[in-house]
Amino acid sequence: MNLLIGATTIGLILALLAFGVYLSFRIFSFPDITTDGSITLGAAVTAALLVHNFAPWEATLAGFFAGMLAGSITGILHTKFKINELLSGILVMTALYSINLHVMGKSNVPLMNHVTLASQAESLFALLFGGTGDLFILGWPVSARDASALLGVALIVCLLGTSLFLFFRTNLGTAMRAAGDNAQMIRALGVSVDFVLILGLAISNGLIALAGSLLAQYQGFADVQMGVGMIVWGLASVIIGEALVGGGGIGILIIGAVMGSVLFRLLVAIALRWGLNPNDLKLITALFVFIALIAPAAIRKLKSTTASNSSAHA
Repeated sequence: MNLLIGATTIGLILALLAFGVYLSFRIFSFPDITTDGSITLGAAVTAALLVHNFAPWEATLAGFFAGMLAGSITGILHTKFKINELLSGILVMTALYSINLHVMGKSNVPLMNHVTLASQAESLFALLFGGTGDLFILGWPVSARDASALLGVALIVCLLGTSLFLFFRTNLGTAMRAAGDNAQMIRALGVSVDFVLILGLAISNGLIALAGSLLAQYQGFADVQMGVGMIVWGLASVIIGEALVGGGGIGILIIGAVMGSVLFRLLVAIALRWGLNPNDLKLITALFVFIALIAPAAIRKLKSTTASNSSAHA
């Protein structure tokens, strides 16, 4: 049960990563490689501040705004300096590796002996339920730390998902979505497409950095390598979510991103439990995303061929 709870908690944390990837990849069709650096940046900034005894909420917010800054730089490189989308993200991601090392001062920062949001959630849980002993859910023991972290992260994801949904219903959010669909039309209406794109990438990387911040506090450490391949993880979550909900409005797709992230993390946890070599995890993830990307076109082609054959026989 602890494995299930832990995997679900990490899946919910990485749902924030899925939100960010959905915003850049689906709304703007922007292949933002900054993701791999910004998730580590959020963890690095938060860890560095926690080590210096900043309040967890202050450190977490600082990680979020650091991610927004990184995303803004990527957007500025693309819009103001006319650098290719992919190259803009690669430049910022590459620079962030060194920046993250400077922020942390070393490659790995342990947080087990510092106050974090996870430890505060555990303390609040103990206060509300009168102790830090194990709970029994369906006869299975669940540690207070895992239960409190799951509830806390679920609340944060619900609040941010709702905020994102409401934001996309505002004039600015609508303009952002429209800019992704038809930039020329929005430009003709007097909206600055460059500003909208920079803001969108800032929000996207802010959410991604927030995921890194929460992940570091939950796992008890920040590591300079923790962002490797996270762009693929985010894509996998978004693609699985779209398959689960079958399309729809922005609210449904946000829910789908959460479902996709949790399901993907559970599948990974089960595979590791069954003996999957951890060294093969990134390879399996990449292959899965490749299959998920080409599957819709292959299914449409198969249906078209079947329909044509049926018409010919008729």
